[in-house]
Amino acid sequence: MNQNAETLENELTFSRFDQISERFPDKTAVIYLGQRFSFSYLRDLGERFAGALVDLGVKKGDRVMIYIPNCIQWVIAFLGIQKIGAVIVPVSPIYTSHELEYMIKDSGAETLICQDTNFCYAREVFAGSGLKRIIVTNFVDLLPFWKRYIGFLFDKVPHGKVEREERVYAFKNLLSHEPLKNQVKLDPRNDLAYILYTGGTTGFPKGVPGNHIGMVSYVNDVTDDVAANHLQEGQDVYIAVNPLFHIMALGLFMALGLNKGNTTVLMPVPQIDAILESIQRYHVRWFLGVPALYRMVLDNDRLDQYDLSSLRYCYCGGDVLPLEIFNRWRERFGIPIYQVYGSTEAGHVTYSRIDDNPKPTTLGLPLKSRQCIVADPETLEPVPPGDIGELLVTSPYTIKEYWNKPEETERAYVDIGGKIYYRMSDFVQQDDDGELIYVERSADIIKHKAYRISASEVEAVLQDHPTVIGACVVGVPDEKVGERVKAIVVLKEDARGVGGTELLKWCRERLAPYKVPGYIEFRDMLPKSKVGKLLRREIRDEERRRIYKEESKS
Repeated sequence: MNQNAETLENELTFSRFDQISERFPDKTAVIYLGQRFSFSYLRDLGERFAGALVDLGVKKGDRVMIYIPNCIQWVIAFLGIQKIGAVIVPVSPIYTSHELEYMIKDSGAETLICQDTNFCYAREVFAGSGLKRIIVTNFVDLLPFWKRYIGFLFDKVPHGKVEREERVYAFKNLLSHEPLKNQVKLDPRNDLAYILYTGGTTGFPKGVPGNHIGMVSYVNDVTDDVAANHLQEGQDVYIAVNPLFHIMALGLFMALGLNKGNTTVLMPVPQIDAILESIQRYHVRWFLGVPALYRMVLDNDRLDQYDLSSLRYCYCGGDVLPLEIFNRWRERFGIPIYQVYGSTEAGHVTYSRIDDNPKPTTLGLPLKSRQCIVADPETLEPVPPGDIGELLVTSPYTIKEYWNKPEETERAYVDIGGKIYYRMSDFVQQDDDGELIYVERSADIIKHKAYRISASEVEAVLQDHPTVIGACVVGVPDEKVGERVKAIVVLKEDARGVGGTELLKWCRERLAPYKVPGYIEFRDMLPKSKVGKLLRREIRDEERRRIYKEESKS
């Protein structure tokens, strides 16, 4: 099926999945912890969950927050929520109650789906956040009794205490509900499919609303163009390691698995030996990872014990792929690593083309539904071919605003020739073949283990501490994790006995673990411009020069 405007105007996020489930009803859609879920069974579970949500009072347009890790319940929830025209708000399951409460209030979510392991955070914010109901599950809820019994017997299953009370429901019990009877009428362009949260330049995460047509546009680009001649419909196997609350992982899960009748091996946690064993057992051909994951695979002491010869198409996203990893992977397995690049706001933007030998330094070519400009960041005028500029991206299908944040919207989106472009905050150049070459990112964005961390958000948390009058957070290059988070802090003159340990504890109580600074340095002042703007890039460059000197000495 070729993508065109007419097709997109009538296609919802679950349209192709429904079609596939009728064509391949008995084919395995997902393998989760060794348990197989066929396409027809998965669709039935999704429609039962949809029916249960309606019975609980969830309506079209309502926001439902998914606060769970990769598991089959995540997939069922996604399908069920979309079916009734509600809006998924997927967030990291390691967020603290401080972050969780903010996003619940900002999105207006009234329903929260959580694990029993993070129920304590959910319960903590229940009363004051506007939530009307909490749905709780466990990693192994949908596995056969004997598997659950053995898992708990040998203490292999993480679990938490759940206090049963009014408005707290068990996910598993809801699946006994009758399937959704009446199809909800949805408009692919005007009805929201999701709100995803990303770092904010003002210190608060920003909600990025997405419609059905926006997601379908790039998913279909991948299915029908990038992978079209290589995917074996109804026969292929893809392994999903990256968290589904991330737009890169969710998009490829739909494109390579759900929408093509293929099997997806869904990994709950990125445990290397489990990943390698699954690739061997299920003859996985498609793989998506981040640079740190590829490095961990290559450095695994038991790598030679696994047969990974089934792997054919390996994609990398989330951060710049080091040349060393690119070369080591090709030498070890005889296949290349292809690139995927995008953002929460713009969706998937570029891909390496499988038919060509990928260039290790490029991000690939823009997808058909995305238009890119490499522009001067000050004038927004296109730079000459080959010059470095900020990447701007637009698509006729995406929403061009943040959720309830007009000032952030004005800062990030620009009108060029009557089209609204998103400023990616990444600096690139375009080669003679039209492929984009990554140069560097904005000083505000830190990439740690493929997570995009807003330096401003971490600075805002530090500056909320009563003894802190100034903070600057930067990314320090690290070959294993991309960048480490470092904070430079200025304390009040009368501050007594406050050190790094207390400030790190303060951060851990308010930020997800990956956002917490690795270490803190104290200074008397921070560099600022004449108008008082923090010169974060100056400190980042200073840290890089320091590392370069240390490496030169050694």
